[in-house]
Amino acid sequence: MTTVHCFTSFNFNYLAKARVLASSLKQQHPDWVMHACLCDGEPPGFVFDLEQEPFDEVTWASELDIPRLDGWLFGHDVVELCTAVKGTMLRMLFERGADKVVYLDPDIGVLGSLQPIVDLLDHHDILLTPHQLEPDAKRSAIQDNEICSLQHGIYNLGFAAVARRTEGLAFADWWEKRLLGWCHDAVSTGIFVDQKWCDLAPGLFDSLHILRDPGCNVASWNLSQRKVSINEQGDVLVNGSPIKFFHFTKLGPVGDTMTQKYADENFEVYELWSWYRRQVEKHAEPAIPKGWWLYGLYANQERIVREDRLWYRNRIDLKRRFGDPFGHDDGCGYFRWLQHARQTT
Repeated sequence: MTTVHCFTSFNFNYLAKARVLASSLKQQHPDWVMHACLCDGEPPGFVFDLEQEPFDEVTWASELDIPRLDGWLFGHDVVELCTAVKGTMLRMLFERGADKVVYLDPDIGVLGSLQPIVDLLDHHDILLTPHQLEPDAKRSAIQDNEICSLQHGIYNLGFAAVARRTEGLAFADWWEKRLLGWCHDAVSTGIFVDQKWCDLAPGLFDSLHILRDPGCNVASWNLSQRKVSINEQGDVLVNGSPIKFFHFTKLGPVGDTMTQKYADENFEVYELWSWYRRQVEKHAEPAIPKGWWLYGLYANQERIVREDRLWYRNRIDLKRRFGDPFGHDDGCGYFRWLQHARQTT
């Protein structure tokens, strides 16, 4: 039998959620290999012990096979970085011999068997899920859901599945190259991290299959058209189809507001959210400081602001002059250059 490899990417502030993802996946598929791509470094006082985690393997961002890695890492905020690594991780897993690879966002809970999805990879090289499967009718839902998808991407890249065949390999190569150069939150220019790129994918790859199962990628952006129910046997169904995975995006006030707006009296949705909150609390790691992100700090512990990243990202001269803009190698040379530049402008 083919071993399925699954991976997710996150920083330490998402560790509890990633643990829920990995644990829920292992309940359904204990034979899958679960990979964590950690876009971070350990905070003081915390050690990431893989033997105590629900992941089988870990790849650190600092280990990625990416040219001029320090400068590349610096050019991304945390969301951009955790999505930009996905193409490289996919390519690396294929190089290690994986035949089927599934990516899942760390804020997903696997609530049913994903075997039907994996079986589709016997016939299709690439699987994507649209944000919406049915048109909305209300003006507010069209604005919140359909127009938002037009801005941020038709397909939700919290999920992707790829087989190591001709077009799957071509997709991995294309996606990696686009993400290495242009995985940015820049909606006004037509780019939204890794996601908007895949609007092009159905036109580029014949063997891409659009997964229209309502039990996949259930989330606030499609609850207006998806009814969650629980049958007498205790099975969770979505529009009558067995649930596969729920995308618990934006845990907190924003997620609550959108869920209440579109779940309305579909009380089973609130039960799923209640389960997820309990699981995140159970897997929380108090030793990790709130807001910690290694790549959010210069070597002198000053916080990196978005403007600093944009200056560096958009100027070839700065990239050539400061190979390590974090400043570990040159006493924070880029930080000092910025201070001087701001004083003289």
